[in-house]
Amino acid sequence: MADFADFASAPSPSPIYNPLSDSSNAPATASFPEHDTLPTGAAKIPYTKWYRVWERTSPRDFYAEAIIIPFIFMLALVHIWGRRKNKRKASVWIAAHAPTLEREFASVGFDKRKQLADYGGDFSGLLKEKSAQEYVTYATGRQNAAFVDLKIKLFKRYNPITLVVETALSFLFETIRPPKEVMEATIYAFDGKEKDLVPVRTKAELDTKDSRFKGLPNSGFDACVWAVVHKEQMKGLRDERYDVSLTATKDHKNLPQWASVMSESAEVTETLLTKDLVEALEKAGDAFEYLIVTDQPVDKPVKLNEATPRKRIIVSLRLPSSIHASAYQPTMPIFEYFLKLPDTLVATAHFRGEVTRKIRATREEETKKLKKADEGEKAEERRLEAEKKKKEIRDTRLKGLSAEEQRKFLEREREKGQKKQEKKMSRKA
Repeated sequence: MADFADFASAPSPSPIYNPLSDSSNAPATASFPEHDTLPTGAAKIPYTKWYRVWERTSPRDFYAEAIIIPFIFMLALVHIWGRRKNKRKASVWIAAHAPTLEREFASVGFDKRKQLADYGGDFSGLLKEKSAQEYVTYATGRQNAAFVDLKIKLFKRYNPITLVVETALSFLFETIRPPKEVMEATIYAFDGKEKDLVPVRTKAELDTKDSRFKGLPNSGFDACVWAVVHKEQMKGLRDERYDVSLTATKDHKNLPQWASVMSESAEVTETLLTKDLVEALEKAGDAFEYLIVTDQPVDKPVKLNEATPRKRIIVSLRLPSSIHASAYQPTMPIFEYFLKLPDTLVATAHFRGEVTRKIRATREEETKKLKKADEGEKAEERRLEAEKKKKEIRDTRLKGLSAEEQRKFLEREREKGQKKQEKKMSRKA
C-alpha cells in the first residue's frame, strides 16, 4: 500500500487549453497552452489565423527557395539573351550576303513572291529558324544550278551548360568535334535534268514543257569527287563523309600551306584549281573549312537505290566572332566563287576518256558490292519465304491426321533430322 500512497500525493492534472472549444473570441496574437507538454527538443508551434504566415515561419525556412528561384531566373535570362544573340548574328550574315545571292539567283528566301527590295533593309525575313542554334534559307532561279540550300549553325548560347560540356568533351575525346559556328551551303546542279527538276505549275506550262527546255545549252559535266580542304578539317571530313573517302589527299604548290587537295585524279585538280579560287582561299584564311564537288552520297550507301549519283557543290565557312557585316569581307570572294562554280564546271569539267573510265570504275566497283549484298538479302528472303510456306503446308497436313498418325509423322520427321545431322557430321569428319 505504500506504493499507492506515492501516487496519491501527486497533483491532479490540469486541463489543456483547446482554442476550438473556447466559446470566447480567439486571441488575435499567438498563444500557447500553459501546461502543454511537447516531446523533448520539439519547438512549440503557435496557433494563429491561417493567413498569418509570418507568425508561423521565419526566413531560414526559405533558404532553398532563395537559392533556386534566382538560379531559374538567371537561366531564363541567359536563354532569352542567347536566342536573341543567335538571331541577331544570323540576321547580320544574311544582310551581308543577300545582295550577292540576289545577283546570282532570281528568287531568294522561301517567299517567292517577295523581292529583296520588299524587305525594306531588314533581311531577317529571308531566314527560317529551324532551331535556336540553326537558321536556314534558300535560293533558286539560276542557269546550271537548280537551287542552293544555306544553313547557319551557331553556338548553343541559350544553353551554356550544354555548351561547356560539349567543349570539355571535345578536349577529352578526339571523336567529338568542338562546337563551332559555320555557314554551310549546298548547290544542287541541274546536270542536264532541267526538264525533271523545274516545277510545272500550270497546264500551259505542262503543254509547252518540251519546247521550253529544248533550246537550252547542255548543263552537264563529268562526275567526280574533288575538294579543297583546310588541313585541320581533313581527318574529320574523311571520317564523316563517304564521298571524300574515295579520294586521295595531296598538297599542291599553288595552295596555301594550311590547305590541301582531295581528288580522284590529278587532271581533275589541274582543271578545277583555278587562279581565282586560290586567291579567294588566301583571302578567306582560317575562316575557310572546305569546298567539295561531288556526285556521291555523304553516308556510305547500304542499298542500291542510295548510290544514285547526284551532283552537288558544298562549301563550309567559319563565322567570325564579330556581329558586324564588315567582318564577312574576307570570306565574300570564296562565297561568290562558290555561287559561280556551276558555270565553271559546265564549261571545263569534261575530262579525258581515261580519267572518266577510272572514275567510273570506282563507282562500278562500289555498285557491284551493293548488288551482291542486295542479291544476298533477296536470296535470304526467298529462303525464309519458302520455309514459311513449307511449314504452313506441314501444319495443315498435320491437323488433318489422327493422334496416332500424328505421332508416326513426328517420329519420321525426327528420324530424318537425325540422319541429316549424321551426314553433316560424317562430311565434317
